[in-house]
Amino acid sequence: MRRRVAGILLHGVLVAAACAVAAPLLWMLALSFGLGGTPTLDHYRTLFERLHVARALANSAGLALAVTAVSLALNSMAGYAFAKLRFRGREPLFRGLLTALVIPGQVGMLPLFLLLKQLGLVNTYLGVLVPGLASVFGIFLFRQHAQAIPDSLLDAARIDGAGEFAIYRTLVLRLCRPILVTLGLFTFMGAWNDFLWPLVILTDEDRYTLPVALAGLLGEHAQDTELMMAGAVLTVAPVLLLFLCLQRYYVESVAAGALKE
Repeated sequence: MRRRVAGILLHGVLVAAACAVAAPLLWMLALSFGLGGTPTLDHYRTLFERLHVARALANSAGLALAVTAVSLALNSMAGYAFAKLRFRGREPLFRGLLTALVIPGQVGMLPLFLLLKQLGLVNTYLGVLVPGLASVFGIFLFRQHAQAIPDSLLDAARIDGAGEFAIYRTLVLRLCRPILVTLGLFTFMGAWNDFLWPLVILTDEDRYTLPVALAGLLGEHAQDTELMMAGAVLTVAPVLLLFLCLQRYYVESVAAGALKE
């Protein structure tokens, strides 16, 4: 009986927490369609027809996909090397990388901007991509999961004549698929929602990403709450749908980490 009551209380708390999280999203969605009146798509039509948000949406999607693809490749290769390959200075180098986790990203923006300015990459998509192409967190996350792969399995592949890149491509990536999906989801979300760096590096409005373009609406349409909420829905919806589609792999990666501990 006591266990049953505890289960009911636990589910009640979880339902209340879910409602608290969902309430602002539902309110935002309702406002975007015109809360209190006849539902309308006029605010979305205004965003696409008059304010040309479709261009910013395409910019954000292209940049986020490019960052995710390149970042997954570089982070996974570096993580595999730190986990399974033996080379001089591996541990000191990895510990040095970990110290970068305590440094706020904003600290490096000015020197990075000056470097990209010298390279002629200001106001270019490549300049937006550079900071997200590899991350210490991504390398660390993949390394931790790659360490769980038995060395005997890799040695057997080497005995069969497979090279290190072939082992990485056909064996390691397959075994680490859940964490790759999770890391890809985090990377895509970070690139999609990034506001400060695109604002710093981009000067041409035609190149603006969606968060920067929507922030520009705040001054011109500050009193049009429904229009702003429609823009917010466009920002949240792709990431939410992506998470719902990939949540199975995310749960698998969390479970794998718990079992490894």
